[in-house]
Amino acid sequence: MINSTIEKIQNKIQNSKAISDDNKSEFLNLVSELKSEISSLSDNNSEQAESIANYANSSTHEAIKINQNKDLLDNSLNGLNVAVAEFETTHPKLTKVVNSISVMLSNLGI
Repeated sequence: MINSTIEKIQNKIQNSKAISDDNKSEFLNLVSELKSEISSLSDNNSEQAESIANYANSSTHEAIKINQNKDLLDNSLNGLNVAVAEFETTHPKLTKVVNSISVMLSNLGI
């Protein structure tokens, strides 16, 4: 489930006409880091990892739409931040990657 969600995110980024090539490259690197960090989580954290992946997918979808809805983007980014909050102390690398993705999505200004 999580790997397929991350693959969907990667495909959306690669096929987006709303993101510059430089931003695509940076974004894809962050998503690769996200995949690595999520795959290292124990089974005990799988539901929380799925939440993070799903919010990342939703945020990506909202950020790269041509006809963007700011409220939906803000809601999905907020959900992403909330989903990650409990990982801040136990999974600092994951938190850093997800925060970087969240900031990048916010700053795309699409």
